[in-house]
Amino acid sequence: MKTLYARPLLAAILAVTLVGGPISPAFGQEAPQNPQAAPARTATPIVPVSLGSAKYNYSRAPKPFPNLLAPYSPIKIEEPGLTNSPRIDQLIHDGKLELSMQEAVELALENGMDIVVQRYNPWFADTGILKAQAGGFGGVTPGAVLGGSSASNPLLNYDPVITTTLSVDDRNVPVNNPLTSGTGTGLSSLARLTLHTSTFNTQYSQGFQTGTTFFSFWDNTRSSSTSAANLFNPSVQSSIFVGFQQQLLNGFGRSVNSRNIRIAKNNRKIADWAFTQQAITTVTNTITAYWELVFARENVKVQQQAVTVAEKLYNDNKKQLEIGTMAPLDVTRAESELATDRQNLIVAQTVHLQNQQILKNAISKNPLAPNLVNVEIIPTELPARPEASEAPSFEEAAKKAFAKRPELQEEALNLQNGEIDIKATRNALLPTATLSAQYGSVGLAGNQPILGTPATVSTGIPIVDSTGTPVAPNEFLGTQKSPLIGVSKAGFGDAMSSVFHNNFPDYQVSLNVQIPIRNRSAQADNQRAILTQRWLEAQLQQLKNAALLDVRNTYIALTQDRAQVDAASKARELQQQTFDAEQKKYQLGASTVYLVIQTQRDLIAAQGTELRALANLAEAKANYERAVGRTLEVNRVTIADAKTGEAERETLIPGTLHGQVVGTEKLFSNSGQK
Repeated sequence: MKTLYARPLLAAILAVTLVGGPISPAFGQEAPQNPQAAPARTATPIVPVSLGSAKYNYSRAPKPFPNLLAPYSPIKIEEPGLTNSPRIDQLIHDGKLELSMQEAVELALENGMDIVVQRYNPWFADTGILKAQAGGFGGVTPGAVLGGSSASNPLLNYDPVITTTLSVDDRNVPVNNPLTSGTGTGLSSLARLTLHTSTFNTQYSQGFQTGTTFFSFWDNTRSSSTSAANLFNPSVQSSIFVGFQQQLLNGFGRSVNSRNIRIAKNNRKIADWAFTQQAITTVTNTITAYWELVFARENVKVQQQAVTVAEKLYNDNKKQLEIGTMAPLDVTRAESELATDRQNLIVAQTVHLQNQQILKNAISKNPLAPNLVNVEIIPTELPARPEASEAPSFEEAAKKAFAKRPELQEEALNLQNGEIDIKATRNALLPTATLSAQYGSVGLAGNQPILGTPATVSTGIPIVDSTGTPVAPNEFLGTQKSPLIGVSKAGFGDAMSSVFHNNFPDYQVSLNVQIPIRNRSAQADNQRAILTQRWLEAQLQQLKNAALLDVRNTYIALTQDRAQVDAASKARELQQQTFDAEQKKYQLGASTVYLVIQTQRDLIAAQGTELRALANLAEAKANYERAVGRTLEVNRVTIADAKTGEAERETLIPGTLHGQVVGTEKLFSNSGQK
């Protein structure tokens, strides 16, 4: 009687142990094909993530009005924010950070240090535009080959320059010839000539993109001396001149002289694409890290179940050995299996901790922050079969990649810069011919003595004959002198009146031609520019080939992973049926505990294989979207910039693309490689 009821009772206990044991919900015997993680949270509406608008436009200098000193003062640039965004705190509950895949992507874009660092490159490119607009070299940005043209065209300063000179000069000059110095005659001792000169000069100059330089200057000099030879003493001399210089050969034309500005603007676009590439990389890496953590977490559960099953088998074998129904070798084999499963569990736990740290680094600026360092990340999603999003054919996928991959757009802009440099260096082969012309007017005024009626004044020297005998003792030699009866005063106003009345016009026209013999330096620049362009063309094809290979590989991987998911799902279903059948056989007495446990172990392994295949498929899809350049639009991420002259609201990350959104056909049709 005891034997009659013992076996059904043992079967019932075993069934409860195996079916109701500590098996993960994701791996239960009746688990659906695409299970979802538990517990479920209230779904957060998916809102497109904007990487924001740049709060600053470094391509513009501070305005001189109303603050006239603004152009001469440094601007204030905030220190980089190196603390985690507040949203991390909002998602932490009871020491656990529960994350959906979309939330992980958003946190990575908010806090990823790669994004923080890359964000500065568009700003550097902005300063390059500002520098080039002033007439200098913009400088190289990541991804750009040229920082400016290598042509030796005349460089012009496009910013107006006002030069003011103020000087006071007071001198005492020893006189060696009193007659010529105007200090008088018949001096028997060394005399001095005192000179005092005050100068106020102002000059204005500005270059233009046509190769023209405009200049004007207004000079004023006031001088006085003890010399009697000057007509005016003190005197004021004023002059106004205007003129220009025009390059006629080398450096002629707007296209040549705007070369560095156009290169700097293209470099700004290149920096935008580099930022886009970093955003794509960040999103793709975050998606991969998320699914790797999901799998690692579930794999720990798989290995725990394997250890549980191995322990059950080992304990049962030991009992059978004790009652003499099993050989010692079977117990040893079960013990070895248990040790192997425990080792696999340790490895799985290690991988889980490592993958958790990888994702934690991706979504935070400071993983060691007190509120995050000991927090466990709990993924709230399990990988599911994604909808087919790949192009109908490999050729269509390649076309999308050529139109949207950032590195191809960067190379297309580098080709534009190379063409600009070739034209500039070709112009620089010409001789330099500079036409100069200026017109001016000069005025002179000052204080002038007013003399009265001349009168004869005796010198005290007697009139003598040829022998020196006085002709008339009471007659002396005389000289005519005009008495000083006043001073006619004139000054700056009179000199300027003379200038404006054009009393003393001044004209000058000149042509300066410089012909370099052999011209080797300009030839070297031109040849290097052409070689650079040919190198860029070859490199573009190289990048296209690499893109084709990337698209092909990811396309194949995505297709194969879909097939692997189908195969793994089918294998799990068949293994489930096998386990169910083995349970029924055991209940009927046609099987053993060992066979039931073995089939359950196979079922757990099949479920783990299916989850690995699903994770691989999710990662393959992310890599495919990266390969064709659609990562941002698929994940609802935009990169926008403020409109010209307007500041948008602050968003997640300052962006780069001047009012455009990455992922739109408008953006890709207006720039870069088609």
